[in-house]
Amino acid sequence: MPAVTETFDGILFDMDGTLVDSTQGVIGAWHSFKDTYPHIHVEDILNTAHGVRTVDNLKLHCGITDPDELESEAVRFEQEIVNHSAKNGRQGIVQLPGVRDLCNHLFTLPEGSRRWAICTSATRAYATQALQIAGVPHPPNFIAAEDVKTGKPAPDPYLEGAKLLGVDPKRCLVVEDAPAGIASGLAAGSKALAVVTSHTADAMREAGATYLVQNLGSVSMKLTPEGVKVTMNTL
Repeated sequence: MPAVTETFDGILFDMDGTLVDSTQGVIGAWHSFKDTYPHIHVEDILNTAHGVRTVDNLKLHCGITDPDELESEAVRFEQEIVNHSAKNGRQGIVQLPGVRDLCNHLFTLPEGSRRWAICTSATRAYATQALQIAGVPHPPNFIAAEDVKTGKPAPDPYLEGAKLLGVDPKRCLVVEDAPAGIASGLAAGSKALAVVTSHTADAMREAGATYLVQNLGSVSMKLTPEGVKVTMNTL
C-alpha cells in the first residue's frame, strides 16, 4: 500500500464509525423504533442513514415534523443505541483500530488541543456518553448535531469545527466513514480521509474521498511545529 504524508493545520474527526463503533446499538435502536413506527423499513434505513443527524433521519423515515417531538425522539433514539449496544452479549460501544495510538500522540497532549476537533451528527448528550464508554477523551473542540442548522452532507459541521480551531478549513483533514460525511468535508473545502469501517471502499471512492485507508490503524498522526503530520498507508 502506498504511504502518503501531509501536514495539516487541523484534523476534524467524525465520531461514530470513525473513532468508535456502536453498530449493534444502532441496529437495535432502529428495531426498537419499529415498534412505534411500524411502517419503517429497517434494512433500507441502515443502508443510507449512517453519518446523518438523528433528527434528519427521524424526519425522513418516521415522518416526524414537530420540532419538540423531533428533539425528544432523537434523545430517546440515541439512548436506545446505548441500551442496545451491550445487550445480549454485544460488544458495546468500543474504540476502533488505531484510536488508542491517536489518544497517545494527539488527543491527550495539551499542545494538541488546538489541532483536533470532533464534528459529529450525534447529539451532544449521546456523543458524550459514547466517548466515555469507549474510553476516548472528550475533545476541547466539539461540534454536535444541535450546534448546526444543517447537518451532513452540508459543510456546516466541518466549517464550524475549523472555526473552533481558528484555522482555514482548506488546511484541514476531515476523517470520515460515511459518504455524507465525505461530501460535507469536501464541501467545506477540506481534504477527506475515508476509513472503510461502515461502507465499502468503492462507495467511499465514489463519494470522492481524497485518501482511503482500511481504518485508523493505517494512519499515524504526530504533532510538529507546523501542525499535524499525517502518514496514511492508503488502499
